[in-house]
Amino acid sequence: MTLLATHVGSLLRSQAVVDFLFARERGEAYDSAAFDACMTSAVDEIVRRQAEAGIDIVSDGETSKISYATYVKDRYSGFAGDSPRNAPGDLKLFPTFLERLAKSGGTPTYSRPQCVGEVRSKGQGELGKDIENLKAAMAAHDVRSGFMNAASPGVISLFLQNNFYPTREAYLAALADAMRDEYRTIVEAGLFLQLDCPDLALSRHMLFQHLSDEEFVKVAASHVEALNHALAGLPAERIRVHICWGNYEGPHVCDIDMAKVFPVLMDVNAKYMLFETSNPRHGHEWSVFRDRAAEIPEAKVLVLGVVDTTTNFVEHPELVAQRLRRFIDIVGAERVVAGSDCGFGTFAGFGAVDPEIAWAKLATLKEGARRAA
Repeated sequence: MTLLATHVGSLLRSQAVVDFLFARERGEAYDSAAFDACMTSAVDEIVRRQAEAGIDIVSDGETSKISYATYVKDRYSGFAGDSPRNAPGDLKLFPTFLERLAKSGGTPTYSRPQCVGEVRSKGQGELGKDIENLKAAMAAHDVRSGFMNAASPGVISLFLQNNFYPTREAYLAALADAMRDEYRTIVEAGLFLQLDCPDLALSRHMLFQHLSDEEFVKVAASHVEALNHALAGLPAERIRVHICWGNYEGPHVCDIDMAKVFPVLMDVNAKYMLFETSNPRHGHEWSVFRDRAAEIPEAKVLVLGVVDTTTNFVEHPELVAQRLRRFIDIVGAERVVAGSDCGFGTFAGFGAVDPEIAWAKLATLKEGARRAA
């Protein structure tokens, strides 16, 4: 028996990559050919390091993206200005900690425009380059399986807020229609498509702090409905979905419980479900899956976050194995994959974990998977 190892997607970018991304972000002049060459070289190195660490299903590290959600503004029209910023509810409860994060650079500043017009694709040129870079690197380093991240309609609506469509539902529907080609293009390229959906949990204590948990679950269900519309016709076995409560070190005392969003998560038309189990606020929630195992569709595969992405502790591989075994006992080894809680480079130029420690965490993830098997 073999347990596969993967991760959530983003990895720490080199300074050369960061410099190019922020030059573009600030609207500064840059050499586009040099930009493309830098991205190609960086993706090759990132795939090489993943293969070296033993990762079975690799990504491009989201190298060319300024962030996992706001990259959309560079590839789709209809965005301008700036969206309101709203700190997570738990950080508001601890203002001295929030101030410390801000002063330390722990709250990145980058463009979050609003939707001010009809959302339309500018073409799949940048995506095509990303796919080409990843597939070339996989071939060069003898990696058979790869995935590419894409923002879900719900997470786009969280960070790039609506100031054009008459309702949130109309905005979600427009985003679902606009993103459909991106999703299909990734799948047709022979890669796994990963939809990043922190909106199904994180947005509870960001954008929807004024709602009750029950009211928020209805909002989350509408996000899943929009996502499933965008995925219509695509094979579920090629789709991964990631849910999280926010990739930051903090109290997380306002996080909604997994038990409350569990049915919504299971409704997504995707085979692979990625979620946190290392986060100390949610590490106990493996029991939700144990107690509600009958509600997990047989086709679902659980991709477990068994290494944390907000601290520089390198988990012992035996701890990783223990975390995996809990879920093996629930759904069987054939339906468990080892993963990370979140990405290591959610925003370009920002990351709590030292780059070399991040690679050590991925190596211990694979060793833990080997032990669990």
